[in-house]
Amino acid sequence: MARKSRIDTPGALHHVIIRGIERRAVFKHARDYEDFLTRLGNVLTETSTPCYAWVLMRNHVHLFLRTGLVSISTVMRRLLTGYAHQFNRRHRRHGHLFQDRYKSILCEEEPYLLELVRYIHLNPIRARIVKDIEALGSYPRCGHSVLMGKTKHDWQDTGYVLRRFGKTGRGARKNYVRFMEEGVPQGHRPDLVGGGLLRSVGGWSALKALRSLGARVVGDERILGEGDFVESVLRQAEEAFERKAVAVARGRDLSFLIDAVAARLKLEGGLIVSPSRARAVARGRSIVCCLAVDELAMTGFEVARRLHLSPSAVSKLASRGRRDPLTPTIKDGLFSRAPQ
Repeated sequence: MARKSRIDTPGALHHVIIRGIERRAVFKHARDYEDFLTRLGNVLTETSTPCYAWVLMRNHVHLFLRTGLVSISTVMRRLLTGYAHQFNRRHRRHGHLFQDRYKSILCEEEPYLLELVRYIHLNPIRARIVKDIEALGSYPRCGHSVLMGKTKHDWQDTGYVLRRFGKTGRGARKNYVRFMEEGVPQGHRPDLVGGGLLRSVGGWSALKALRSLGARVVGDERILGEGDFVESVLRQAEEAFERKAVAVARGRDLSFLIDAVAARLKLEGGLIVSPSRARAVARGRSIVCCLAVDELAMTGFEVARRLHLSPSAVSKLASRGRRDPLTPTIKDGLFSRAPQ
C-alpha cells in the first residue's frame, strides 16, 4: 500500500519520532548527542520553529514541534541529513543512519499538548535511564531539565508550557512537576503514538461502543485528535491538493507565476530571479513566494531552488507577500476558477 503524504500547515503541532535504521543506535558517544542538539538548536532558530518537548534516546528521538516559517519536512531534512553525514564520518561508517521515513503525527492542541510534553519527557524513566522525576530534572538529554531551569537551551519554548501551570516560575514548575509525577504510573501510552483511528476515539473499547451506536468515526494515522479535528485537517489538505491540481491543469506553474507578477509590477521577468534588492523586485519576489506556496502547494525548498534563495528566506518572503495588499488581486486574476 502506498504511503500517505505528510500533512502540514502553518502553526500545526507535530509529534516527530525518528528511529535508527533496524533500531540501531543513532548516538554512540557524548559528542553525538552534543552534535545533534547543536544542529537541532540552529535549525529551529533559523526557521523560527517552536519546540515544546524533546528527548534523545540511544536509538530514537522524540520532538514536539510547531510549524514555523518553513515546513516540518524541511526542518527535518536539514537536521537529519547534516547529522547523519557527520555521524558517518565520525564513526567511519557508510549507508543510512535513520529509517527511511520518520514518523510525524499532526496533533490537536487540546487536550494533547500537555499529555505529549509529559509522555515525551518521561521516556528516560520508562527506559530506566534515570530512576525518578528528581533525577530527570537534571538529565541533560531531555527537555524536562530545561523546563526545570537546570539546563539551558534558548530554542526550547519553556514559557508556552509553564504558563499552563501558573503565573510565576516557581509555582508553575511546582505544578508541572506534580503533573509529571502523576504520569509515571501510566507507563507506555499507545493512544498517543498508535493508530490514528484509535487515538481519535480513545482506544478499542471506545471505538466499538461508537460503532455499535452507528456513529461515523473519522480517523487517520497521521493525525492525533478528535473526529472533528481530523475531518477538518483532512478537508484542508484536500482543498490544497485540489487548488494545486486546478492550477497545474491551467498551466499555472512557477515560471508562469514569475512572468505574471513581473508584468503586473512592470518589471523585467528575469529580475525576480536575480539578486536585485530593488524595492519593486523584492515586492514581486515576496508575492511570487506567497502564491507559489499557498496556491501551487510548492515546498519552500522547491521555490528556493528556482529563486536562488534559502528555504527560510522563501518562508519569510511568503509571509510578507500574504500581507501585501496587491496579493489578493493578483491571486484572483491568476487562480480564479472562472473561465479565462
